[in-house]
Amino acid sequence: MSSRTLPHGSWPSPITAASLVAGAATVVEVRADGHDIWWSESRPDEGGRLQLVRRSATGSIDELFPPPTDVEAWNARTALHEYGGGAWNVRDGVVVFSNWSDQRMYRAGIGAEPAAITPVPSVNRGWRWSEPTWIDDDWLLCVRESHEPDVVAEHGEAMNELVLLPADGRAADDPTLVRVLVTGPDFVHAPAARSDRIAWLQWSHPNMPWDVTTLHTATIERGADGQPVGITGVRRLAGDDNESIVQPAFSDDDELIACSDRSGWWNPYRYRLDDGGSDGADSAGGGNDDGAGVPLMAGVEAEIGGAMWVGGLRWWAQEGNGRVVCCVTADGGDGVGVIADGRLHRLDTPFTNVGQVVAGGDGSTLLVAASPTNEPAVYRLTLDDPPASGAASVECERVSPERTAVCGPEWISVPRHVTFDSAPGRVAHALYYPPTNPDVDAPDGERPPLLVMIHGGPSSAARHRLDLAKQFWTSRGFAVVDVNYGGSTGYGRAYRELLDGQWGVVDVEDAVAAAAYCGDEGGADADRLAIRGGSAGGYTTLAALCFHDTFAAGASHFGVADLSALAADTHKFESRYLDGLVGRWPEDRATYEARSPIEHTDGFDRPLIVLQGSEDEVVPPNQAEMIVAALAAKGVPHAYVLFEGEQHGFRRAESITRALESELWFYGRIFGFEPADDLPDVPGAVGL
Repeated sequence: MSSRTLPHGSWPSPITAASLVAGAATVVEVRADGHDIWWSESRPDEGGRLQLVRRSATGSIDELFPPPTDVEAWNARTALHEYGGGAWNVRDGVVVFSNWSDQRMYRAGIGAEPAAITPVPSVNRGWRWSEPTWIDDDWLLCVRESHEPDVVAEHGEAMNELVLLPADGRAADDPTLVRVLVTGPDFVHAPAARSDRIAWLQWSHPNMPWDVTTLHTATIERGADGQPVGITGVRRLAGDDNESIVQPAFSDDDELIACSDRSGWWNPYRYRLDDGGSDGADSAGGGNDDGAGVPLMAGVEAEIGGAMWVGGLRWWAQEGNGRVVCCVTADGGDGVGVIADGRLHRLDTPFTNVGQVVAGGDGSTLLVAASPTNEPAVYRLTLDDPPASGAASVECERVSPERTAVCGPEWISVPRHVTFDSAPGRVAHALYYPPTNPDVDAPDGERPPLLVMIHGGPSSAARHRLDLAKQFWTSRGFAVVDVNYGGSTGYGRAYRELLDGQWGVVDVEDAVAAAAYCGDEGGADADRLAIRGGSAGGYTTLAALCFHDTFAAGASHFGVADLSALAADTHKFESRYLDGLVGRWPEDRATYEARSPIEHTDGFDRPLIVLQGSEDEVVPPNQAEMIVAALAAKGVPHAYVLFEGEQHGFRRAESITRALESELWFYGRIFGFEPADDLPDVPGAVGL
């Protein structure tokens, strides 16, 4: 029995909003450079910038960029597709990276000042770069997204191309040295190279990369001086109208491996480059069993692959003796497997979330991985040398440093994966976190308030890993259920396609069902149910509050309020996303209006807090302001917090802290408890 009895929500906790960001460094991507290991870290207390860190073969830790002294500090982050990813790479101690403030690409090494290697665009950030990949010592294969005014005027949107870029910086003063290899498709991405053989993925509107992608290959053509001049032998190797292919890469025997969901699940296939395919970028695939490739293993109903929201994603890697180590996603979490002898063998690791799988320079495999009690970190995984069997042994060594723990393990709420009935004929999934605090008991018979969390995307998923932002709530006495509604990734293509034409219906039904499930199972107070989400999750939050009476309150983080406005005013990557989720715009205007919360403000009668970045180009601030105006007109209690300088998602320490504290203050007012934290009032709150 604990020493104190306090109402849920008022429990004191060492997991404060400030502690979440103080010294925090979330590992994002990892790469090997010989025996050196590099990774990127997102640092909220440095303005949310991405620092690049090296651990040398001797174990020393070095940072590429000096400490920030102003807002123009070096930041290895690209704005390609607005969501970024794949902003950097390293070879022989030379790092190339896209810098956030101007989006030019630079090269640098430890102790060396970065030098630009891309031209100056006509407007700031006019060219955006991603996935730099060396084809030899002198040239980089890159994805370039042009936002140059003349390009946008001609095409009506930004243009995405596959280009070659001199690695030595010659193109910084001569744009003609950038060689365009592939142009025409709406999107090109995930380039791979092995000497002069290259591969890439492409897709076009209205598809998203988890709907349809095609796999292409070509050979670099060189002039008499040995310099590349273009490509030849372009072939569409694989992909059809109901297939998503991700992460192509060359194998040790110079074949191509990529993951396809043609079976209903992303699984790896091998593609022979000397067979199949046809000339021409738009020709149909042939050979390789009619473009299908050869499965690397007996098929499994688990995902080895995922949604390409960002660049730089890696789900598999070939280790030193030819075996393939991979991330395996099933039942709401990730594991690690090894493919050998045509079979997948699950490995015994503590990980439930694997964000990166990359070949190490010494025959090992590098992971960015996490568990329910550990935040993402870099690990070196080494398998036993004999051919893998079901009992293959594995060693895991942590590579990135540990930060000082905010709390002991007794404070951590470990989730369980739950499956529950939703609308007739459907089930949905979630991760349920019970309230956890070793120092406090709740009053007898009191059930906790429940936060129903809705992930963004919507074609994304809840992550099964330690997230102190969730523990912030559970340690104060909240129950949390993180919903993987129909449309989420990780459960196969059929589950993902449940959201086709049904956004605002299936996701909302599953959120409501998750709340009912937690109430029925005794895990929540049916009178204190709240829903919260960001971006697409913010839309589901608003729709649930507008069209249902399940929830007593909600929190919208940069959420979509007007589907019509989103269809008419968003960035290129998602400009046709709603064609699949809702319907064609403007032909299906009636459906857009029927599902837009802003068109049904009479349905808003529950308190709401709205949190929004001032520079958000994905969901512009006017979306938030329309809802706030509607709440004010109806006299519904609400609060609106605008974060100056923030984009889509909050990266700065002060923004993250303020957002959490404002939301806790809001729930205290709505649910009638006094938080233990010393919280400032939210300026401008109405009716609270």
